Amino acid sequence: MKILKLLNKKSLSIIFVIFFYATFVQAEEKPVDIWNIDKDKIEQSADKVILSSETEDNDENKESSIYEMQTQKKNSVEIDPSLLSKKVKIIGLYDPADNGLSIDMWSNSNGDQLKYLFSNLKKLNLSDDASELMNIVLLTNSYYPKKNITEEDFLKIKSDWLVKNKNRSLIEEYLIKNQILDLNPKLTRYLIDEYLSESNLIKACEIFSKNTSVITNEYLSKFNLYCLINDGKKDEAQLIFDLKKELGFKDEYFEKKINYLFGYTDEPELLISEKSILDFHLAHRTNPDFIFEPKKDTQKLIWRYLSTSNLLYKTEEIDITELDKISIIEKATNDKNYSEDDLFTLYKRFQFNINQLLNATASYKILPDVEARALIYQKILLESDNEKKLELIKILKDLFIKENLSGAFENHLKKFLKQMKPEEIPSNYTSFYSTYIKDDEKKSNKNIKYNKEILHQSKLVSYFNGDFANSKIEKDLNNFLKKIKKNKKYFISKKDIILIESLKSDGIKISKKYDDLYEINDSEIPTDIQVMINNNEIGATILRIIEVIGEDKLEDLDEDTLYFIISALNQLNIDYIRNNILLKVLPLKV
Repeated sequence: MKILKLLNKKSLSIIFVIFFYATFVQAEEKPVDIWNIDKDKIEQSADKVILSSETEDNDENKESSIYEMQTQKKNSVEIDPSLLSKKVKIIGLYDPADNGLSIDMWSNSNGDQLKYLFSNLKKLNLSDDASELMNIVLLTNSYYPKKNITEEDFLKIKSDWLVKNKNRSLIEEYLIKNQILDLNPKLTRYLIDEYLSESNLIKACEIFSKNTSVITNEYLSKFNLYCLINDGKKDEAQLIFDLKKELGFKDEYFEKKINYLFGYTDEPELLISEKSILDFHLAHRTNPDFIFEPKKDTQKLIWRYLSTSNLLYKTEEIDITELDKISIIEKATNDKNYSEDDLFTLYKRFQFNINQLLNATASYKILPDVEARALIYQKILLESDNEKKLELIKILKDLFIKENLSGAFENHLKKFLKQMKPEEIPSNYTSFYSTYIKDDEKKSNKNIKYNKEILHQSKLVSYFNGDFANSKIEKDLNNFLKKIKKNKKYFISKKDIILIESLKSDGIKISKKYDDLYEINDSEIPTDIQVMINNNEIGATILRIIEVIGEDKLEDLDEDTLYFIISALNQLNIDYIRNNILLKVLPLKV
C-alpha cells in the first residue's frame, strides 16, 4: 500500500519540511572545499576576507575570529558582509602547483576576450596535444574571472568543453569530486544519458550513489528516483516520489511507468515516449513485448540504445524492397549505431542482372540511391583490376558523401585500400588513396634516441625530465657550446635555441663568450599574446597557445611556432607544461 495512504497531508508536510531542512543543513555544514587558503592571509588586507580551510569541526571558531576582526577594525574599515556569509567555491580537479599554474590564473582576464577565444576553439577539432592542454587550463582549481563574465558563464564554458571532448571518466570525476550534479544539470544529464544509451544502467545510476548534494533538477531527480527502484530501495523511492507530488510534481507518463515498477499495476504500459532516453528506456522496461521501429528523425541516443539492447532490425529479416527502411539503416550506420558489416551484408542480397553488373558505372545512375550503392559495392567485390576497383571505390564514397552518409563507408573503405600496395596505386588516385589509408595507430610509444652531435637531441634534453642537477647541466651545456663554437660547420637550429633559452630561463648560467652564437628575435611572439603575458593573463595566454596548436600535433608544428610557444611559457614561468612540450618536440624518436 502506498505511503500516502498511511499519512495525512498535515503529517506528510511536517516530514517533508524536516527531511529537506536536514538535507539543507547538511549541505551547508559540509561544503566542498577544493582549494585551501591560509587563515593568516585574512590579516594582510582590510578589504579582502579570505576564509581559512580548517576542518569542519572548527567552522564555529572561524566565524567567531572573523567577526572579532571585524569588530576590531570597524572604526577604520567596513567589510563586505557577503564575504563573511559564504566560502569561496572553487570548482576544478587539479592543484595549480601540479602544472606550474596559479590560483589567480584567470584574475586578470577580460571575459569578452575569453568568450571570443572559446568560441574559436569550439569550432576546431583539437588534437590530442591541444586537448590535453585544454583539460589542464579549464580543470585547474582557480578563482573565476571577474570582468565581463559571470561564474555561470565560466562554468558553462567548462561543461561545453567536457561534452565536446567526450571523456566520460573525466566528466564523472569533475562532477563527483566537486559534488555539482545539480549545479551542472546539462553536463550531468549528458553523462547519464550516454551511459543509458549504451544500456549501461548500472554505470548511469552509480553517479547518483556517489552524490551527497541535493538534487532539484526535475530530469535528474526522476532518474535518481528510478535508480533507487532499480536498486531495490522502493520504500525510499516511494517516500521521495510522494514528497515530490506533494510539492506539485506532475508527469503522467513517468508516474504510470513508476507505478508499474512499484507493482501497483500488472498491466504493461504500452505508450512509448521519445522525449528523453529515460522515457524511452522506461517504455522498454515496463513492456515485456516491447517493439519499436526507428525512423530517420529518431534521436541518436535512442538508435544507440536500440543497438546495444539488441532491438534493431536483423538484416536477414529485412525485405530488400523496403528501400526506405534500408535508407534508415544507412543513416544509423553513418551515426555508428549500426554495423557496417550488417549494412554491406544487406547490399549483397540485392539482385542485379548481368548487364547491370557489367556496366555498373553507367547503370547505377538510373537506379534509386540505395540500389545504386548496392550495385557499386557488388561490382567492387567482383573487380580484380586495381585501377578500375579504385574508380568504383571512389564512386561509392562519393555517393555516400552526397547523401551526408560518409561515416557509413569508412571501415570497409580502409579494408579495400589496405589490400592494395602503395606502389601499385595509379597516379590519378594517389591523393584519394593517401587521404583514406591513414594509419590510425597512435605512435606515442616511440623510444627516444640521443644524438651527441646535435644539441637539442643530446642527453641534455633529459634535464626537462628532471634527470640533471643544475650544476651538472650547466657544466655539460657550456662544454657543448664550446664544441659548437669550434666547429665552424655546425648550424645552430631554432630547436637548439629553444633548448638554450629554456635552460637560461631556469637560471642555468652560460658563459658570455657564447652570446654571439645566435641572435634572438623578440618580435616573433604575436602581439596579442605578448600583451596577455605582460598583463599576467595566464589562462588566456594558454588558450591562445591552444588555438595556435589547433588540430596539429606538437611534433608537426614548425620551429618558429614552437619557439614563440616556448618563449611565452618561459616568460610566464610555466615550467611543467613547457617541459612536457619540449620532451615531445626536441628528442629524436624511433
